[in-house]
Amino acid sequence: MASEDLAGTLAAVLGGRGLRVQSYDSGPAGETPAQVRLRKNVCYVVLAVFLNEQDEVLLIQEAKKECRGSWYLPAGRMEPRETIVEALQREVKEEAGLQCEPLTLLSVEERGPSWIRFVFLARPTGGILKTPKEADAESLQAGWYPRTSLPTPLRAHDILHLIELAAQYRQRAGHPLLLPQELPCSLVCQRLVATFTSVQTVWVLVGTVGMPHLPITACGFAPIEQRGGIKMAVLRLLQECLTLHHLAVETKGLLGLQHLGKDQTDGLCLNVLVTVAFRNPGIQNEPPKVRGENFFWWKVVEEDLQSQLLQRLQESSVVPINR
Repeated sequence: MASEDLAGTLAAVLGGRGLRVQSYDSGPAGETPAQVRLRKNVCYVVLAVFLNEQDEVLLIQEAKKECRGSWYLPAGRMEPRETIVEALQREVKEEAGLQCEPLTLLSVEERGPSWIRFVFLARPTGGILKTPKEADAESLQAGWYPRTSLPTPLRAHDILHLIELAAQYRQRAGHPLLLPQELPCSLVCQRLVATFTSVQTVWVLVGTVGMPHLPITACGFAPIEQRGGIKMAVLRLLQECLTLHHLAVETKGLLGLQHLGKDQTDGLCLNVLVTVAFRNPGIQNEPPKVRGENFFWWKVVEEDLQSQLLQRLQESSVVPINR
């Protein structure tokens, strides 16, 4: 693949567009990455934050026995054969009575690759707000409440941060609008835009097995990878080609999300922006040496791509991934 093809790939990923996952460069030691199946080895959760012009938040009152009567944002587990957006729209309709449209992904939360929650900023497009007369097993009712005066008790206080994140995004978008791309994947994996910067120069790590490409690392489901979270897969791939003890590695956040959910393809690919830097930079102007022949550092010379990358890095203009 010529450098212009790499440039096209990088431009697509920076633009939030997806690319098919054909294979992976790094897999968990001692295990073949499992085919992902909802309700069997993974759980995906969708959650929606709605804010109206009066700065009110849409909340639903829980019907589940363990939290009956408490309040929460519309949320729920994805079902097999759903896309992420279909799951979000179904949950909002069931719990709040409204049709909706997701505007952007706000954050991704994970407890290892087997539990991932997708948080969206959304807007209503129709339907009628659920009343107590329509209470069912999904929820007791739904209502709009001032962001600064929410009803009690809340089912959990983790939604407070998400509501503030949505309010901040509406005031000043921290990242471009981003929605899932419908592309099939059989694994939970990450495509890395792993960068090294020096002055105004940016290098990106490229895999060489097959055609040159942005590296892909498959997440494992062994206890150690569950405890360490999805960052373990990133570190594993980098450990295979770099000497990490003198380097600082940071996952900045998400550039894109790929999932389909049809035809038993419940896997997903997270396109993540990663920085690699020397712990003691000194006068190091070149990226750290790569071991072996499976990877190399590609110097980004196309000015528009370079400026896009630097802007995303300097402003942390990515969807946050929280653990």
